[in-house]
Amino acid sequence: MSGALSGVRVLDLSRVLAGPLCTQILADLGAEVIKVERPGTGDDTRAWGPPWLEDESGNETSEASYYLCANRGKRSITIDMTTAEGLDVVRSLAMKSDVVVENFKVGGLEKYGLDFATLSANKPDLIYASITGFGQDGPMASQPGYDYLAQAMSGFMSVTGRADGEPGEGPLRAGVAITDQAAGLYTTIAVLGALFHRQQTGQGQLVDVSLFDSGLALMINQAMSYFVGGAVPQRTGEWHPSLAPYQPFDVADGRVVIAVGNNGQFKQLCDWLGVPELVTDPRFVENPDRNAHRLELAGLLQTEFRKKTQAEVLEALPTIGVPSARINDISQAFDEPQAKHRGGRIDLPHSLSGTVPGIASPMHLSQTKVTYRNGPPTLGEHTDEVLAEVLGLSAEQIAALHDAGAL
Repeated sequence: MSGALSGVRVLDLSRVLAGPLCTQILADLGAEVIKVERPGTGDDTRAWGPPWLEDESGNETSEASYYLCANRGKRSITIDMTTAEGLDVVRSLAMKSDVVVENFKVGGLEKYGLDFATLSANKPDLIYASITGFGQDGPMASQPGYDYLAQAMSGFMSVTGRADGEPGEGPLRAGVAITDQAAGLYTTIAVLGALFHRQQTGQGQLVDVSLFDSGLALMINQAMSYFVGGAVPQRTGEWHPSLAPYQPFDVADGRVVIAVGNNGQFKQLCDWLGVPELVTDPRFVENPDRNAHRLELAGLLQTEFRKKTQAEVLEALPTIGVPSARINDISQAFDEPQAKHRGGRIDLPHSLSGTVPGIASPMHLSQTKVTYRNGPPTLGEHTDEVLAEVLGLSAEQIAALHDAGAL
């Protein structure tokens, strides 16, 4: 086996981020992924540059970094689904696949006969994953969905950003498309569950995941705080709403993040800072006490942290069990010794540039290791190859499809 999903074929009808991320993960796990794109333009994100990948001579290619981030390990074919011949090809590929992933608007594929009901009628064991903005039903089901909307509507932005009364106050979106990514991850999990169910029963099923539902799911502890306590969580900026001290502190030459999760860590921190009396101070004995007096505690600790350098903090605290870190930019993050040891960056073959960089999968399986077949494909790079290999079409048949404008 070359991966945990070796032998599974996925037809990827998705574009942008949530769907492509899902299918990239499935490819990393060993599935064969066939990405269907529009002739001439392809996935929307192919045009979302700069920056653009450079070829081996240093010239910009047409491959945008946004597209490259979620499409490795796949084969790209270009098919015009508005032609009868092209539509027949896509249907035939669906019948040869185990999983179909799409992120069209609700009902958008019905007119092509590529919806779950139509395809599963002919292939009952098909797993069909549909990713939308708001799900397959409900009052907003027909509306297009975007990550920014899902972040806003789910409550995510309401707890992200500086607290009211602080400079720069107000809700903020996350610096990455967090609900898109969450939807891609939840879809992946659901597809894996559906594959296991199919193995037991022979039955396929519809997987329905939305950005909005995924955004709600990300509110896990904050929503439960509201359900249990009744108070609507507010923005706390750099502070953690339930733990203290759990925040950044200024040091002599920068900033560090301290994450104290229990009383033992708090004692070790206070002892190292030279303020052991804080451990027995009634205001700070237990975490609820520290939370209630977080501003007083932070002020006392900040006085001591300013006497330390970043290097002193980051060298000493981990050795005594107190979690700490600097606030890295992306360059610093991938330069961390831990990131290098774990192989955080990968470089894969690419037909235009020789190699293309990427972020390694965080999944480490001891028996069925993650595999990287190839870098993100160029538009239509594998069209003829896939049609010959998967559908058994002859060179003459493929040429006729090209002549008909289907490919």
